[in-house]
Amino acid sequence: MFCVALFLTNFIIINAVIPSGSMEDTIMTHDRLIGARFSYWFSEPERGDIVIFHYPVDEKKIYIKRIIGLPGETVRIENSGIYIDDSTEPLQEGYLKEEWDVLNDGFEFHVPEGCYLMLGDNRNWSEDARYWADNAVEEGLADNHQEAEKYAFVEKKKILGKAIFTYFSKFRILVHGEWYAGM
Repeated sequence: MFCVALFLTNFIIINAVIPSGSMEDTIMTHDRLIGARFSYWFSEPERGDIVIFHYPVDEKKIYIKRIIGLPGETVRIENSGIYIDDSTEPLQEGYLKEEWDVLNDGFEFHVPEGCYLMLGDNRNWSEDARYWADNAVEEGLADNHQEAEKYAFVEKKKILGKAIFTYFSKFRILVHGEWYAGM
């Protein structure tokens, strides 16, 4: 039985407990979540996927965020909206908890090949790609923001799985991308 559990948790699923409100109202603090490790073995991650991954600044930490930018894209954050490449229309994000604070504007990311840009759904309170380069400088991983820009992105090989299901949530349950009322 131990071998089966070990196999499942190392190759098939990943289990996580949500420690913060950075993904609210999509995933609530203290929700438990199951991710599928095999989701990207034969396909590429897509914009909008919620993924579990190693935090680029400290790979011992596991983060859960939503994929916003895909490899090769330019992502601009301005006027409390996200613009992909040369688009003049903001990305439609019906899952956001509230309108962003204007102070969160003024970012531009050029997503490297093989990497993804991650943001939390609770944009006013999420510690996400907008701040990871600064965190890398503070941690002494780079001397300046320009050197630290690579820490704003998550390499595909650092993605541990795609979130597929929450359990023991007092609010609701996520099953294959659809939400159902909880207890």
